[in-house]
Amino acid sequence: MKHSSIALAYDELADRWRDDQFSRTDGVHQHNRALGFLAEGTSGWALNVGCGCNTRFNSIMREHGLEIEGVDISERMVALARAADPAVTVHHADVCGWQPRRTYRFISARDSLWHIPLEQQRSVMIKLMSALVPGGVFIFSAGGLDEAQEHVDSAMWPRVYYSTLGIPGLLDVIRDTDCVCRHLELDQRPQNHLFIIVQRAP
Repeated sequence: MKHSSIALAYDELADRWRDDQFSRTDGVHQHNRALGFLAEGTSGWALNVGCGCNTRFNSIMREHGLEIEGVDISERMVALARAADPAVTVHHADVCGWQPRRTYRFISARDSLWHIPLEQQRSVMIKLMSALVPGGVFIFSAGGLDEAQEHVDSAMWPRVYYSTLGIPGLLDVIRDTDCVCRHLELDQRPQNHLFIIVQRAP
């Protein structure tokens, strides 16, 4: 399943993620935990990868002095995101080819990296973690499996591609990028939904 088909799938699904349709609490606890690792009293930028159109993380990022930038592969998601919070700079791009234009204190990639083709996941994660300032924090979710795996799922309709490096593979990437794993949790048991908080060395 080509990565471009993810854009088409989320064009169809986009309206499900509007602020008045989607949970306002999904992932907020996890983001508050991640933001707690940032040094206090420092401003900077946050990047939301696969930002979608929902704004539930924006206010808590701003409370930590962050200006927000987003990137999403879905044209419809980007249009809705820009309308929902015009103060956020949102790029319509595939993160696999997109290059960050600055460094970030905080990067979020909730439920987005797992749509990246398996063979590109490691390089994308390295790119994102390399874009962190010293002491910067990266929170992301992944499939919490014991080994790398990919599959196509029709649960949301239309068919959507998923992949994961597996927990050992994810920890290898973190180790190789001068970062430290601060928190790792399977937070939706019995589902294998994993969230990880990573911090770049000071």
